[in-house]
Parts: sequence; structure tokens; C-alpha cells
Amino acid sequence: MIRTLKTDWYRWTAVGRAVVFVLAASSIWCLLAEFYGLCTMQAFTLFISLPALALLSVMACLDRRSGDRRLYRAVLIGSLAGLAAAAAYDVFRLPFVFSNQLGLAEYVPALPLFKVFPRFGAMLLGQPVEQTTFSLSAHLHGWAYHFSNGLTFGIMYLAAVGDASKRHWIWAVLLAVGLELAMLLTPYPQFFAIKIGVAFVLVTLTAHLVFGVVLGLLARYLSLKS
Repeated sequence: MIRTLKTDWYRWTAVGRAVVFVLAASSIWCLLAEFYGLCTMQAFTLFISLPALALLSVMACLDRRSGDRRLYRAVLIGSLAGLAAAAAYDVFRLPFVFSNQLGLAEYVPALPLFKVFPRFGAMLLGQPVEQTTFSLSAHLHGWAYHFSNGLTFGIMYLAAVGDASKRHWIWAVLLAVGLELAMLLTPYPQFFAIKIGVAFVLVTLTAHLVFGVVLGLLARYLSLKS
């Protein structure tokens, strides 16, 4: 029994999947830790999130080298599908972000959907959340953090469903929309001074719907091909 537990933590078992889910979730937890005053986002990232993601990488490498490679494939597929879903999510939001510049204001509401990214970066760098002008480093760190969330959400989805080829892609949509609804109930809007209106909620929920569809379909496709 003890020997089984020693190996199960880096295999695609119930124990291994739970460990993978928790480690991947550390990416979004660093933001929640700051919201609720547990510690700064910078400290959580340095001392919890980055070590957790490093351990997740070690688990994948161990499974690839001496396991059945199911955990390794799931982490890889979740990462790829999550990144692709995050890109689709942002592409969907572009017309709303650049509505005025594209001359679409008459048809598409202008929404500051990207305003949080440099603020993410500032928090990671230990800088004030609100600044007159954000540095290039703050923008780059913020966007990197945004895509790390997409990547880890993909891994969390695979850990939750086990085998994407045997699960309907709608589960990814439910995960994505559920995460957005949960985030709206946190201090997120107030923390970043985001005005919550009908247009904002509809657009962000639809964007997460897009994220979930791409994540679910791509994860299923890659799982069937692997």
C-alpha cells in the first residue's frame, strides 16, 4: 500500500490527478491570495506557484521516463489546448478592446478588457497596482501570467475529466464559465476598478464560452490522436 502511494503521486491515478490539479491551480491562487490579503501575488508566485509548477514538470518527466506516460500526455495536451484556448479567448475580445480604433463603436461597445494585464505584471514585480504609465516589463509579465492561467486551466481540465477523448467537450465549457462566474464573486472587479455592466458580463461570459469550446474540442482531438 505504501509503495503504491509512493508511485501513484506521479501517475495518472486518482491521487496523481488530484496532485496535478492542485499544483496547476496554484497559478490562479496567487491572484486570489492578494485579493484576500493572505500574501502578495509576488511572494505567492515566487514561493508557491513557481515551485508547484516546477514539481508538476518533474512529475511529467518522471512519468515520461518510467511511467505509462498518461500523466505526461495529459499535462502536454492540457498545456497546448489551454494556450490555444487563451489565444482564441483574446482574439474574440479584440473588437471590444479596439472598438474605437476600428471604427466599430456604433455596433460594438468599447470595453477595457485588457486593462488588468499590466496590473498583473506590476503585482508580480512588487509595484503599485495603479500607475500613470506601466513599464514594458509589467506588460510582458502580465501577459505571461495571463497565458500561464490559460495553460494551467487546460491542465486542470484534463486532471478533472481524466481522459478528454472519453468526455464530452461541454465539460470544458462548464469549467470555463464556472471559473468566470466564480471570479466575478471575488474582489476582482473592485480590486481593479472594473465597472460591471450588462455588456461587460455578457462579453466576458461569451469569451469564456469560446475558451471552453476551444479547450474541450482541441483537448479531445489531441487525446484521440495521441
